[in-house]
Amino acid sequence: MATNKRPVVWSIAGSDSGAGAGLQADLKALQAFGVHGCTAVAAVTAQNSVAVTRVEPVSADLLDAQLSAMAQDMPPQAIKTGLLGSADNVRVVSQWIDRLRAQGHAVALVVDPVLGSTTGAAFANDAVRQAYVEELLPRATLITPNQAEAQRLGLAESAAQQALRARGVSLCITGGDADDAQASDWLCSPQATGWLSLPRVATHHHHGTGCTFASTAAAALASGYCVADAVVLAKMATTHALRHAYAAGQGAGPVQALPDFAQHIDNLPAFTLPGAAAPLDVHALPSFAHLSNPALGVYPVVDSAAWVRRVLVAGIRTVQLRIKEPNEPTLATQIAESIAAANATPRAQLFINDHWQLALQHGAYGVHLGQEDLEQVDLQALRQAGVRLGLSTHSYWEVARAWALRPSYIACGPIFATQSKDMPWIPQGLDNLRYWASVLPLPVVGIAGIHVGNVADVAATGAASAAVISAITKAANPEQACAALLQGFAGGTTRPA
Repeated sequence: MATNKRPVVWSIAGSDSGAGAGLQADLKALQAFGVHGCTAVAAVTAQNSVAVTRVEPVSADLLDAQLSAMAQDMPPQAIKTGLLGSADNVRVVSQWIDRLRAQGHAVALVVDPVLGSTTGAAFANDAVRQAYVEELLPRATLITPNQAEAQRLGLAESAAQQALRARGVSLCITGGDADDAQASDWLCSPQATGWLSLPRVATHHHHGTGCTFASTAAAALASGYCVADAVVLAKMATTHALRHAYAAGQGAGPVQALPDFAQHIDNLPAFTLPGAAAPLDVHALPSFAHLSNPALGVYPVVDSAAWVRRVLVAGIRTVQLRIKEPNEPTLATQIAESIAAANATPRAQLFINDHWQLALQHGAYGVHLGQEDLEQVDLQALRQAGVRLGLSTHSYWEVARAWALRPSYIACGPIFATQSKDMPWIPQGLDNLRYWASVLPLPVVGIAGIHVGNVADVAATGAASAAVISAITKAANPEQACAALLQGFAGGTTRPA
């Protein structure tokens, strides 16, 4: 019988009698994400919406007993820490991290270093701060301080961040305590580094934002997401919780974590490109030109001008020329001939992969780029020339980076396993494609492993297009394959999503 067992996340933090932050906020965020939250009380607070009147750490023995009981029955996939109350409690948590990992549990640790409350109460003395720095932070998977906490812990400088990275520790300095028109968080992770930004939510009610952020990140890590994706999801969840915050007393009310946070494009942050010195101005992000026909349909990716002409004659109207060898002697000629063939075909939309300078020089309709190409491209030149831009993505953080550029379309993949090239990414499947097609307000292209047998399923997700390679180029009869793919995609668009 199926058990529907959920990932387990431990929250080790303080209890908030006002239920706005601490363990109470953690449980709400964990439940909203769909994991099972367990709690270990590290400190008891007497507080309401306007003040913290008392903080009392539990004994190290009692904290240890709580963790021991949970470990016997519900070992965690991730642990989130908040207010720990004493240096001894920091050491107990550190010891348990080592113990669980030594037992073979791949436990992710998210450290929210709660050093004080938003009402001004101090939660940590120098001994606690030192215990964090020496014992807990080096064991973390992800640390999520706000700007003030990062300064106090010595994490604001690049040298400290490089030292963390060398130890495999990721850092996200949240910008909720800043006073800007937008909320920008600095992420340093193995997958990506840069600024994540959204317009600041105008609300007086923000109690529990740090808890919600860290708990959501822990839930995402427990569910198998990488750190960069976990942080994007955490920012989405926290932003959504702020939008639904409410009053519960005379002071700042609690944020409200809700399970539909990932369904709203307004919650998806803009992620800067590598090397960006400052956050993006999310109030003025320029867009690339819209597609002439957003219904891209069947989208062959081919490697020669001859193939471009062939699929266009077969009835295809969206095609990509991808010649991966930059020193190919006929590269410029192939691009020019492909553009000429597309220009001579009514309603054709041709995208040049990678070679943006030649595409610009020859007046290409569109360019398609991978994430690894973005640092070397003059995006502004393409935008000013009216060139359409398509971008490849494989994960939340790559979609956030692509979304920041406001491209003409976004490709999501791999949808299925493929042999066309090395596959470092886990196939996303039709459900993820359906999700992005419903969330992103621009055409979404599904790519990888698509063929005649599943192209209708791809179309039924609501995706604007199905990119194919070997389904045409390795077919015994490519023209028949084009016709079958076109017919299959058209049939899939009539199914309910």
